[in-house]
Amino acid sequence: MAKQYVDIDSLKFLLYDVHDLQLILDQSRYADYDQEAIGLFLDSVKDFSDRELLPFFREMDEQPAHFKEGEIIVHPQVIQYLKKGGEMGLVSSLFDHEIGGLQLPKIAVTAAAYIQETANNHLPGYLGLTLGAAELIVEFGSKALKEQYLPKMLTGEWSGTMCLTEPQAGSSLSDIVTSAEAVADGYKISGQKIFISGGDFKGAENVVHLVLARIKGAPAGTKGISLFVVPKKRPMANGELISNDVTTFADFQKMGQRGYCTTHLFFGHNNDCHGWLVGEPNHGLKYMFLMMNGARIAVGRGAAAISMAAYQASLAYARERPQGRNLTNTGKKDVEQEQTLIINHPDVKRMLLLQKAIAEGALSLVLLSSKYHDLSQTHSDPAERENYAQLLEMLTPIAKTYPSEMGLHSVSNGLQVLGGYGYCTDFILQQYYRDIRIFSIYEGTTGIQSLDLLGRKMTMNQGKGVQLLAAEILKSIQKASEHAELAAYGKKLGASLKLSQEVLQFLLGFAKKGEYERFLSDATVFMEFFGNIVVGWLWLDMATKAQNALVTGDTKYSAEFYQSKLHTMKFYFKYELPKTKALAEVLMDPQALTMAQDNKVFP
Repeated sequence: MAKQYVDIDSLKFLLYDVHDLQLILDQSRYADYDQEAIGLFLDSVKDFSDRELLPFFREMDEQPAHFKEGEIIVHPQVIQYLKKGGEMGLVSSLFDHEIGGLQLPKIAVTAAAYIQETANNHLPGYLGLTLGAAELIVEFGSKALKEQYLPKMLTGEWSGTMCLTEPQAGSSLSDIVTSAEAVADGYKISGQKIFISGGDFKGAENVVHLVLARIKGAPAGTKGISLFVVPKKRPMANGELISNDVTTFADFQKMGQRGYCTTHLFFGHNNDCHGWLVGEPNHGLKYMFLMMNGARIAVGRGAAAISMAAYQASLAYARERPQGRNLTNTGKKDVEQEQTLIINHPDVKRMLLLQKAIAEGALSLVLLSSKYHDLSQTHSDPAERENYAQLLEMLTPIAKTYPSEMGLHSVSNGLQVLGGYGYCTDFILQQYYRDIRIFSIYEGTTGIQSLDLLGRKMTMNQGKGVQLLAAEILKSIQKASEHAELAAYGKKLGASLKLSQEVLQFLLGFAKKGEYERFLSDATVFMEFFGNIVVGWLWLDMATKAQNALVTGDTKYSAEFYQSKLHTMKFYFKYELPKTKALAEVLMDPQALTMAQDNKVFP
């Protein structure tokens, strides 16, 4: 496995220069921090990842979490990671000082989690879900719930989960049947949840589940769903923990991320499972979206991290592996020459550049989403907060999907760089390939994210979100056009943006006629189309910052570093951005081939 698993310089370039960390630090909430302090925090996380995550990455795949005698057995490092990560403040990082938090910006916390995930993508989810569950309790929970659960969650002593999916419902949350019946001190909970990441494991002192359930007599559908805190062990007045009738029935053996346990839970098997309502009855799904939206960006972040780690591994291999010879000017190989390193072959360079373009573009997308989150919460101008909230809504489904889908493509190219060795367990690329495959399924599949993007985000508030996003892209085109070297690329991006408006108007025509199924039938194609344009925009921004640095003689990074950004942008605009034209042709084709009224197309 490559010792170099993350590109810290590129991460800091994106954080400080491209996405202007200082703008966030200028907000009053983050007055205690400056750029140097954030840098020290990230460096400490890198050291922590070197010691506590990277050495166990392969072991956790080879010794997967498994169900035995009623418990999930996980790698011993899971417990150590929770303890040491909690002590570092990795759970409390986002929260107010008043409740023991570090009050760090979301973008810095995102960068820290990304570093960990490049080192070992099996571990950070345990703390990440705990952070998300704690965030829901902070935002919507009663004073009693906060006092009871937050202290030990923020230190990592207790972990947290989100429990949505049920066997008969899958992604259709309107069909959940887990029930809640009012009793003297709260509610009795009864039902099953499946695919619960980090749902239970031997050695966990307590697991605090955030559970969607339907109070008896509540309305049908999503309008009747409430949210409950349901601990594995319920705390008594004297501080003792007793069983809360949350039973682990099984685990799921997975193709990848085998060290990150995934459980099947039964609540109330013995009719003694107690839960406590979070917020108001029947508002559970609205509350849960706070955690779900954060989780979707976190999924994109994890996929971006795997893409980067896989790129580093395949790049290291290509720099060491001799094979074949360069062609001479006659078009023939000189067999008398020594073999050349495979990085010198144009097709290998193409695959490596594709990996780089996707990995760094995906990271930029995730960081920008986190920046919008910060500014939507903390900007001093209420109107600006609202604009950033709209931009965050627009980017969330893309930030989950592009890194997941294109990350898989990126890792596949990395495996190809290694040739036959890439397919063998001796080398790490096959593990990255297995690990990343789940990310397009986590937290709402690509199809669900695509329906959200086209069906909700493009039309929300009379299209205000997409208008704001287009305005941001046009600003970047204008800045790029100030450099003669980049003007042509700005023009290409502008043409793609105009094409997106044509596609959107064509599709909206169906919605206006009430033909909603036709409007959304190619939503996944639209996601690929629009995500391609958004990442093209982010690469143009990176290139503009790099060009500025070269012109002004900025020596923060080497000239080679900045030239690399420019070269990769050019690669993206040659090989990736033109795909939007073919996708637009698909989207504006009048045929509706996936809407046949029967299944005769599948004889």
